Amino acid sequence: MSLQTEPKQRTVTPFRYDIVGSFLRPSTLKDARLKYQNGEITTEQLNEVENAEIVKLVQKQKEVGLQAVTDGEFRRSWWHLDFFWGLDGVERTIIEEGYRFNGATSRPETARLSGKISYSSHPFVAHYAFLKEAAGEDVVARQSIPAAAQFLFELDRADNKESTQAIYPNRQELLSDIVGAYKASILAFYEAGCRSIQIDDCTWGALCDQQFITVMEQIGVNVKEYANELAKLNEDVVSGLPEDLVVTTHVCRGNYVSTFAGVGGGYEPIAQTLLSIDNYSGFYLEFDTERAGDFKPLRFLKDNQQVVLGLFSSKFGELENKEDILKRIEEATQYVDLDRICLSPQCGFASTEEGNHLTEKQQWRKLSFIKEIAEELWK
Repeated sequence: MSLQTEPKQRTVTPFRYDIVGSFLRPSTLKDARLKYQNGEITTEQLNEVENAEIVKLVQKQKEVGLQAVTDGEFRRSWWHLDFFWGLDGVERTIIEEGYRFNGATSRPETARLSGKISYSSHPFVAHYAFLKEAAGEDVVARQSIPAAAQFLFELDRADNKESTQAIYPNRQELLSDIVGAYKASILAFYEAGCRSIQIDDCTWGALCDQQFITVMEQIGVNVKEYANELAKLNEDVVSGLPEDLVVTTHVCRGNYVSTFAGVGGGYEPIAQTLLSIDNYSGFYLEFDTERAGDFKPLRFLKDNQQVVLGLFSSKFGELENKEDILKRIEEATQYVDLDRICLSPQCGFASTEEGNHLTEKQQWRKLSFIKEIAEELWK
């Protein structure tokens, strides 16, 4: 079977060759952040460095041929916590132990409630406005935020459960306030000119991980009911948004200093629940290792949705074997038509400011490699 097909140009995200969002932080930016933490430079001086590096990054993304660009999450320390901290009623908290990964543990920080959740403003909106201006009119400026499900997941963790329940003894009120704050923030991005939102979500990677499922069941959590609650929360957030706002989601399986989380497991246990969420135009799914299982779960994908196959690892710099990639794409076409497939790395290159273990040169070469394969497939 030949995978080559007549080109069907995509004018909205996701594009045939795409990214998840974050990029390795350049040394200039890392040095500035360290100086800021040590009180050696002001907030304004840090912003100047961030602005300059984001402008360079946008240009580099254009040079490598990307049609959707991001600010690389250069103003963030985490892919998710910085967004949570910007919501009303949420505070940054130091805890005893960070997130556990395979052979590594992250910095011990979390987002904990200090009051009722709401939205009044968010620093990310101004950050997006800068990206939009830097991007110009020839590419899509895309904003990424962590999922509402991820926020609930954080508030439910053992370190935070007591404070969450103290402020929200009524679970439904908690869910309602999360939806309200999220909708308001997304509409603020829209007013700033955003027409492409990517919602990042690690919860689904956890809910198909056999180790995590076992632990949840041991503490009395009905995993299926919890998955349904998370799906409904995400769906409520993205329902009723402006029709010209493209909303996609990325499912992550752990991406910290080139490590992963859990023992893994295919998407089958959660596929129908996840892929049934309305108003997502595309799903960025990790398929770079056997930990993600086969492509059979893609049979639940809706006819109007794209799947972005994360067949390329952002965790290492070596390029994948092209023939192996083409073979895997052909396997995926047993369940979803090639025209509804796009390609990207399995995750960002730096979900936290530490970044994965590869060089910037390798990062850009990998994106060029993805473009090369995409152009070969859809020529």
